[in-house]
Amino acid sequence: MTMTTTVQDLYPTRGASEVMTPRRDPVVWGARDGLESYERDGFLAVEELITEDEVGVYRAELERLISDPAVRADERSIIEPKSQDVRSVFEVHKISEVFANLVRDERVVGRARQILGSDVYVHQSRINVKPGFGASGFYWHSDFETWHAEDGLPRMRTVSVSIALTENLDTNGGLMIMPGSHKTFLGCAGETPKDNYKKSLQMQDAGTPSDEALTRFADAHGIRLFTGKAGSATWFDCNAMHGSGDNITPYPRSNVFIVFNSVENTAVEPFAAPVRRPDFIGARDFTPVR
Repeated sequence: MTMTTTVQDLYPTRGASEVMTPRRDPVVWGARDGLESYERDGFLAVEELITEDEVGVYRAELERLISDPAVRADERSIIEPKSQDVRSVFEVHKISEVFANLVRDERVVGRARQILGSDVYVHQSRINVKPGFGASGFYWHSDFETWHAEDGLPRMRTVSVSIALTENLDTNGGLMIMPGSHKTFLGCAGETPKDNYKKSLQMQDAGTPSDEALTRFADAHGIRLFTGKAGSATWFDCNAMHGSGDNITPYPRSNVFIVFNSVENTAVEPFAAPVRRPDFIGARDFTPVR
């Protein structure tokens, strides 16, 4: 006999209309030492998470990967529709031992364990390449809305870190976050198309907030744009409303992006999608990072 366990949906989304739900989970699950601003705002900026020499190592590895025809042809690579340049390479910690070592670095995984109050595994990793002269941005969204709806993450017990491998200027399509937005879940309107990920990784559509909701959020919380030297990093909560603009400058913006999820919050079946996304986007390997 097969038994199916039903997990309560605390954050309904992708229905007939938008629904706002107050956050029902802690922001910081572990010790709060040094995380007061993260709890309040939903993010923590670090001026130098990795050194200049380390940046050189990771940038060289990024260039090696995006120049490799086998990597480009792999389904884990996302290609810019207009330029046909590589936009992202997913599951990079499994493709590259260099990035696997970064995931295991105590400066990285240690902070994730503190925020989530448990051992963690990698729900998603990728390198993002945002070359100059027209690389497209990502529209406003909550990652948790997608990970809940399409990957089946039950609770807000997930944290992301974006580590800059090039300088983040105020003009080259940097990360924008609405401080405090992580305390309200915005359930979006509209059903999830099958294989939505094939389109959404290039241009977000399903799971996109309305202009009216975004205006309310921006009026209530404001918008913070992150700038910093290569080697700087931004930790941010899974439910923070964020996005980035196009990069029409000559100056590239590349980063490595790692999503840690608590081993006590492993994925179930999607809450609002016909099928779950591939494992290289939403992991089903829950092995703790060691």
